[in-house]
Amino acid sequence: MTPSDTGATPSCGSNPLFDLALIKKYDQAGPRYTSYPTAPMFHEGINAGVYAETLTQASQTDAPLSLYIHIPFCNTVCYYCGCNKIATKQYDRAEPYLQLLLKEIDMIAARVGNQRPVSQIHWGGGTPTFFNDTQVQTLFDHIRQKFHTLDDANAEYSIEIDPRECSENTVNTLRQCGFNRMSLGVQDFNPIVQKAVNRIQSKEETLTVLNQAREHGFKSINIDLMYGLPHQTLVSFNETLETIIEFSPDRIALFNYAHLPHMFMPQRRINDSDLPTPQEKLNILEHSITKLLDAGYIFIGMDHFAKPDDELAIAQQQGKLYRNFQGYSTHADADLIGIGLTSIGYVDGNFFQNAKEMDEYTAAIESQQFAVFRGYHLTDEDQLRRHVIMRLMCDFALNFNEVSKTFAINFHQHFADALIDIEPMQNDGLIELNESGLKVLPSGRLLIRNIAMLFDEHLRKKSGKNQFSKVI
Repeated sequence: MTPSDTGATPSCGSNPLFDLALIKKYDQAGPRYTSYPTAPMFHEGINAGVYAETLTQASQTDAPLSLYIHIPFCNTVCYYCGCNKIATKQYDRAEPYLQLLLKEIDMIAARVGNQRPVSQIHWGGGTPTFFNDTQVQTLFDHIRQKFHTLDDANAEYSIEIDPRECSENTVNTLRQCGFNRMSLGVQDFNPIVQKAVNRIQSKEETLTVLNQAREHGFKSINIDLMYGLPHQTLVSFNETLETIIEFSPDRIALFNYAHLPHMFMPQRRINDSDLPTPQEKLNILEHSITKLLDAGYIFIGMDHFAKPDDELAIAQQQGKLYRNFQGYSTHADADLIGIGLTSIGYVDGNFFQNAKEMDEYTAAIESQQFAVFRGYHLTDEDQLRRHVIMRLMCDFALNFNEVSKTFAINFHQHFADALIDIEPMQNDGLIELNESGLKVLPSGRLLIRNIAMLFDEHLRKKSGKNQFSKVI
């Protein structure tokens, strides 16, 4: 081991180094670690009864809460999408679903109470603005009635937006409700690419919504991009990047398109022959990273970039960054309650997931039963490994002494197998390792999932890596 001091502080502030040879060497599938253990480990032994008991127990603390609301409907289907959604033009389906959400909220609030402050709310989908403005207002008002929501200065209330379905009246409604953060889906502005993935969206309508959000006082704007889509080239995607940089959003998510048509039916409409070659895809990624860094963005981790004064960047510098099912977050101390079809929550050391089929979700809620159909209770070992993987993913560093003290273990003995397996990564210059800790070097930052996987006990015991996307 090298004699340098890795320290306990996050290894942020150093940009990733794109090393093509190392990326190809470590090219494999692996989890994104929005949870640990990952969703494939969830089982039906954790059910609605366990959820009800856990919510009651959760009422005994005054720690913050985070609410995730899943609205599954989309007007059209984007072929690349792997989200849980229902593509329909039947807007009359919104009202019955809204009523189910209101009932589920009532059931949760009856168990949890309204003492715990709700510091974070996120509406995802699907397309949350499938609800009209009145329905949006109704849902948010109901949340405020049932929970202890916070004022604008102390809350992070965000929503995912399809700019094609968001008028200025809607932007104003969202802001009046209390939303202060917005995430805009873009992926790519090239018309050939857009046609191939069935998402026609102009620069003008995107910029219009972004400017309206700023005018109405939204604190932060995120834009989602995706590389590896059909017909993308380095030259064509560079044009999209230049437009986005000119828009100057606070955060940018640059997602890797994972082509898994055996898992996601809409992707079967994408021709394999139209996808960029693996080398061109890597060229696009390398160029994109360089371009965003040169524009002043900070590499937060994996596929996320933020301006230096953004809360994500600040949280990372302070060692307070966190990951959940929405990606990187600043609310590590909050239990997450999932509401709606397929939603996932994390409460008091347990994961809970609602039914994936609308009929099952409807039947449960209408009968005044929670719709949870599976979940996972974390053991002490899971909690330990969750902490280790979380800190690696968020800090690019790990202090062995801190982990040993927090969990009353000897890190070197407990993780002896992982420390042996990680030595080739040290030899390849991905990490710096010594007796007191581990630091991810610039060449290892893009391969952080590979590093985290070595500490994943469940992944070690099971194969099945084909259910995950490639790390790059």
